[in-house]
Amino acid sequence: MTFAERPVSAPRFEDLPGDISVSFEFFPPKTEKMEEQLWDAITQLAPLAPSFVSVTYGAGGSTRERTHSTVSRLVRETDLVPAAHLTCVGASKGEIAEIADQYWEAGVRHIVALRGDPPPSSAGVFTPHPEGYTGAADLVAGLKARHDFDISVAAYPEVHPEASSLEADLDNLKRKLDAGANRAITQFFFSTDAYFRFLDKVLAAGITAPILPGIMPVTSFAAIRRMSGNTEIPGWLETMFEGLDERPGPRALVAAVAAADLCRRLYEGGVRDFHFYTLNRAEQAYAICQLLGLRPKPKA
Repeated sequence: MTFAERPVSAPRFEDLPGDISVSFEFFPPKTEKMEEQLWDAITQLAPLAPSFVSVTYGAGGSTRERTHSTVSRLVRETDLVPAAHLTCVGASKGEIAEIADQYWEAGVRHIVALRGDPPPSSAGVFTPHPEGYTGAADLVAGLKARHDFDISVAAYPEVHPEASSLEADLDNLKRKLDAGANRAITQFFFSTDAYFRFLDKVLAAGITAPILPGIMPVTSFAAIRRMSGNTEIPGWLETMFEGLDERPGPRALVAAVAAADLCRRLYEGGVRDFHFYTLNRAEQAYAICQLLGLRPKPKA
């Protein structure tokens, strides 16, 4: 019986066996209070045994030291598998090699390799460093030549805002994977149709690597609008969050339900691997995993 064929009276999340893998994204904290929040989130989510946890990297390497510090602490103090973000922006190949070596020496084996967002001073136009990498595919090749990293890259179900066409965007994704990346993680989206149509096009392009859906619970609808780029925000979603901008408690509850429903529909379509953009908060991601049947793993 498919999800659509279930009786109306059947609970939406009934009998899910928890046969999923999850991963979580965090960002490096700026203050002591933010650091406490981050590690509280990590502590809460760690029992769900994520396949990895990634730590973001600011535009132009603006959070380089904080990212490295967070990732190094994950290696030292937890059993989690950390994945450090690394971008091409504002860095030479030599500088990136040095950072990659530091990660490898610290025990980090997973890198999320990205071209990176152009700095504000560039008027939104990416310009490679004169002695740097030209883009993510070039970066992946350089990292793999340096060390045998496990590498994740980005994918865009609704096309990267700067891509000239869907075909050009798919070609770029294929070049990143052909250069040695192991998987892609998508930009957040709100339409299962968009994700599954994208998978059809990915397979038609000869790409067989895993494409993990990136799930972003709505913590602020205004922020979602700013970050969306080419991502369509359905009218029903906007209606759902109407009047909640100044009511964080109800907004968080609605966001968890909306994201869990998206994941449930992805699950029905065969998805078993989910990547959550946590924004350093555990409650929503944990609640969604609970609804999907995932439970904390008992300690050995």
